[in-house]
Amino acid sequence: MLNKWFEMTVDHKISLRERMFRVVTRACMIVLTIILLMGRNPVNLAILAFALICLVTIARISIRKECIHTGATAIAVLLLAIFPVSFFTAGGFYSGVPEWFVLCFIYISITLEGKRKVVFFLLCMIETSLCYYFSFYFPEYVAHNPEAHYFFCSAVSVILVGILTSVLLLFVTRLYEEENELSRQQKKEIEELNKAENNFFTSMSHEIRTPINTIIGLNEIILRGDISEDVAENARSIQGASKMLLTLINDILDLSKIKSKKMEIVNVSYETGALFSEIVNMIWIKAREKGLDFQLHVDSSIPSMLYGDEVRIKQILINLLNNAIKYTSKGSVTLSIWCERLTVNRVRVWYSVEDTGQGVKKENIPYIFNAFKRVEEEKNRHIEGTGLGLSIVHQLVDLMGGEISVNSVYTKGSTFLVMLDQDIVEDKALGSFTLASRIRTHEGEQYKQSFEAPRAHILVVDDNEMNLMVVRKLLSATKIHLDTALSAADCLRLTRIQHYDAILMDHLMPEMDGIQCLHALRTQAGGLCQDVPVIALTANAGSDNQLLYRREGFSGYLAKPVSGALLEAAILSILPKGLVKLSEQTLQSEIGHDVLIFEQAQRRPLLITTDSICDLPESLKKKFGISVCPYYVCTDQGRFLDNIELQADEVLSHIAAGKNASSLPPSIEEYETFFAEKLTEAQRVIHISMAKHVSQGYSNALEAARSFENVTVIDSGHLSSSMGLLVLYAAHQAEQHIAKDEIVKNLLKMKRYISSAFIIDSTHMLCQSGKISKRIQILCDALLLHPIIMLWNSKMVVSGMEMGSFTHVSKRYIRKVFANTRNIDRRILFITYAGIDAKRVQYIRNLVQQYCPFEHIYLQKASSAIASNCGPGSFGLLFMKKNASSSFWDTPRSEADS
Repeated sequence: MLNKWFEMTVDHKISLRERMFRVVTRACMIVLTIILLMGRNPVNLAILAFALICLVTIARISIRKECIHTGATAIAVLLLAIFPVSFFTAGGFYSGVPEWFVLCFIYISITLEGKRKVVFFLLCMIETSLCYYFSFYFPEYVAHNPEAHYFFCSAVSVILVGILTSVLLLFVTRLYEEENELSRQQKKEIEELNKAENNFFTSMSHEIRTPINTIIGLNEIILRGDISEDVAENARSIQGASKMLLTLINDILDLSKIKSKKMEIVNVSYETGALFSEIVNMIWIKAREKGLDFQLHVDSSIPSMLYGDEVRIKQILINLLNNAIKYTSKGSVTLSIWCERLTVNRVRVWYSVEDTGQGVKKENIPYIFNAFKRVEEEKNRHIEGTGLGLSIVHQLVDLMGGEISVNSVYTKGSTFLVMLDQDIVEDKALGSFTLASRIRTHEGEQYKQSFEAPRAHILVVDDNEMNLMVVRKLLSATKIHLDTALSAADCLRLTRIQHYDAILMDHLMPEMDGIQCLHALRTQAGGLCQDVPVIALTANAGSDNQLLYRREGFSGYLAKPVSGALLEAAILSILPKGLVKLSEQTLQSEIGHDVLIFEQAQRRPLLITTDSICDLPESLKKKFGISVCPYYVCTDQGRFLDNIELQADEVLSHIAAGKNASSLPPSIEEYETFFAEKLTEAQRVIHISMAKHVSQGYSNALEAARSFENVTVIDSGHLSSSMGLLVLYAAHQAEQHIAKDEIVKNLLKMKRYISSAFIIDSTHMLCQSGKISKRIQILCDALLLHPIIMLWNSKMVVSGMEMGSFTHVSKRYIRKVFANTRNIDRRILFITYAGIDAKRVQYIRNLVQQYCPFEHIYLQKASSAIASNCGPGSFGLLFMKKNASSSFWDTPRSEADS
């Protein structure tokens, strides 16, 4: 019955508001009908009957005329007028009418909106209060009925109001569930449509790039030959049209990625001078061909190396400059770049592109960044382009957290201003940067190969025979021996019988794609090319794909279509130098300038990395090739890189001045960038992190490692130099070419045999950083106690307390640590300290030698991140215990005693 009533009131073709209006109005009709049936007063019956007729009429007219809000308001007025009459004529609050006031509140809450709902809700409250007030103080106005009638009406009213209220709640709940389900379905459909759209654009990009690669490649072969001027002119026209088509494809693909929120900003360290040179050499020729003066103004104080998305910054500036050249018929185009120092390690860079073109009308400026929107379409119909360039620029700037603005005077020109904040990598100023010193002219030059390598042997893998033919012809002048494979299976067959100096591999191939083939190549039993550099030569463009290929272990990346110069540059960057003979006209500094090469040297099989809080001497890190990911130290002046931008002594001075300092691990994104960079140096990475319950660094590194198949993160269970001992052990085993899985297994066993204990002078910093509780800190301050902190199961615990002067505390701590010398491996000891002068450090060393002489002792100053947690006057004795399966190296005493 209830379901049938629902079906009568629920019609998906009408709006949600109308559906609720219908069901609540029907409930009110039922209420009036019931009151009418229970009534005895003729006048009251007549009023109720009239009200019921009015209610039905209003409801029908409202639905027919589609004026639901007005109808709901009229019915609310009617109810507010009817219920007081029924209240007094039915017997006041002794009758069953008061219960029906609840339904009036419900009706107003469900059917009305905005201010009307508030007004009528207040009116209903006032009316109810007045009815009760008059019924209590003026009982003569209330009709009197037999007591049995009151009980009967009240009981029936409570039951019916309860039933109707429940039905209404069930209906509204079901209504919202249906709406939510509808919203979920629509969201799913939209996501599927977006996914299909993105797949279409990606597929379209790949499919169109493949034939364009053939067109541009074969066209370049024609231009290299001895041809007539007419043929050369036609070939150059084909080249220009192909590049224009490629630009349009790139714009559409970028817009699709931005809309689907799949566009990734990939920050890297880059040389500002190199970036500006590339832009100048791409733009000034276009400006000259159009008869425009191209001017360049670069602030000499700009740092020579910054940290940002070099590819996207270049794309932004090139789009703005191309746009300026397109819309300027005479005059000049000017690129100006200057910077503003924000903090010690951060700078704000301003890029200005100014032209003397036709400008933009004031009323059109708000629409200038809209996709597919071209202002003054009729006037600009002869200008090529889709209208996507400025939209992409605006959205890329937003993704990088920057700002873009435009100033334009119609018929006078426009100025686009872009602001981007970037980190400083190299603070050395760029210096003088002029247009004349950076431009290179190639016009009229006859093609000449950049190098010859007749003894080199390379393999090209692609499922498209035309692509293989293009690569073969483009590289023919280099005299390289070139084999081709039409599938991954052919590639693996050839690499089993032939060693190649380099491999070019397509990504999207049937059965086994390029990434799967690369992984199979690296682990191929009996393969002759396990360590050969492989470049992805593919039609899958975009920064996200660049990051993908870097993660998967490719040595470089080239997007189709590719020119002969870029192809030669890529091959030259990875070929052994002994096989290459450079042409006389080739400048080594210009080779590879426009090709993305992930590595310049052969990668190591395994690299050990750790965090900057490992507290190892630079000499040992350099000796074993250990790379560190820096922690941060946060002070009142900002955030600084551990031991790079801020030293431990500076942190301790800051703390001594009564200011706060704390350490912060790298974020997940920073670990991802670090791992991606290290995978350009090695095929696999083992990252050893601080104890997981002491710092967030382990969980961040572990989450970042999920993006890479060949990165393993180990919880050292320790910190400072005790963690460094584990790192040295892993690096030593990697140097012995022990398998990665075996090293991981040994590390998990080894960390149980490392002693990690520190004596802390003051507990304030540990308490501030949350390493110990406030209760322990108060106790230590009150009793002048110095806690001994140990690492146990990756947790920091207090293992004991010492009281007294530095000399007394040091002696008792050292005696306690070396109580059982039979279980101590005496080959190596780290005395890691913070805020202790050289005299006291030497005193500690002498005490150690009295109680337990070691072969090699390192006096290691703690990193700034460690010092910010332990505070001044703290030191630790960090060593290995016996039974550790650690065949360590022999370290010269002169180095160890430093």
